[in-house]
Amino acid sequence: QVQLVESGGGLVQAGDSLRLSCAASGLPFSRYSMGWFRQAPGKEREFVAGISWSRGTTYYADSVKARFTISRDNAKNTVYLQMNSLKPEDTAVYYCAAPSPYRGVQTTPLGYNSWGQGTQVTVSS
Repeated sequence: QVQLVESGGGLVQAGDSLRLSCAASGLPFSRYSMGWFRQAPGKEREFVAGISWSRGTTYYADSVKARFTISRDNAKNTVYLQMNSLKPEDTAVYYCAAPSPYRGVQTTPLGYNSWGQGTQVTVSS
């Protein structure tokens, strides 16, 4: 059974940084691309960043490019999201997700089979 557990969220001020972690279990992690999504109140879940299983190629939403960095450590079965220069509009619940194995990064929620429980990120102005 696939389990994804996010951590690292919190309350910060605008301009601060946070690093989210997502620990995966129950799957051969190195064979899975991984994605980070977020959902703000009253809004749809949106793609934030993804990293491919094969070459570690990264993808970002335009709204977070140059501020967020996704990375993975296959030895630790963990994917990270380093978030710098946070803005109030980054406030949301952040989720990590895994698609089917050997599949590339998907930018829509429908492309993912497994989800974590989410971690709240709140950025005050």
